[in-house]
Amino acid sequence: MDTVATQLKLALLAISLLFLPFLQATNFKYCDNGGNYVVKVNGIDISPNLVVNGKPATFFISTSTGQAISRGKAVIDVSYFGFHIYQETHPLCEETSCPIAVGNFVLSHNQVLPRLTPSVSSYTLKMTLTGDGIPQLTCISFNFKIGFSVSGFSISDA
Repeated sequence: MDTVATQLKLALLAISLLFLPFLQATNFKYCDNGGNYVVKVNGIDISPNLVVNGKPATFFISTSTGQAISRGKAVIDVSYFGFHIYQETHPLCEETSCPIAVGNFVLSHNQVLPRLTPSVSSYTLKMTLTGDGIPQLTCISFNFKIGFSVSGFSISDA
């Protein structure tokens, strides 16, 4: 009986891998076409590379700035097929070390999505940074997908 359950989990994993591309969050876009912001985004990494509902995920956003920043806010908006579903605001200094010196730095945001979050769906995350009297230090958006978990075994565990 245990072998059948294991084989079923492996079969589900194999089918999922065929139909679910792994998250490549390196593709992002600035909110305005010029992208002329104080903070420039260099790249995005998400760990695990397929977000699983009910499990922790970390979004790492590599950035750079030509201006020192002492404080600000990170506003995170999530949309599901174009419909706004969630927003949260954090002090910028919770997402990175402050003060931020001129040069490269990394924003790191940890999130555990509720187990009821629809899996295998397309979400858009929009992040806006504000601070030091500047309404938008940067603003980007990118798409990501959420995988699923079957009896404690997720496709990101493979």
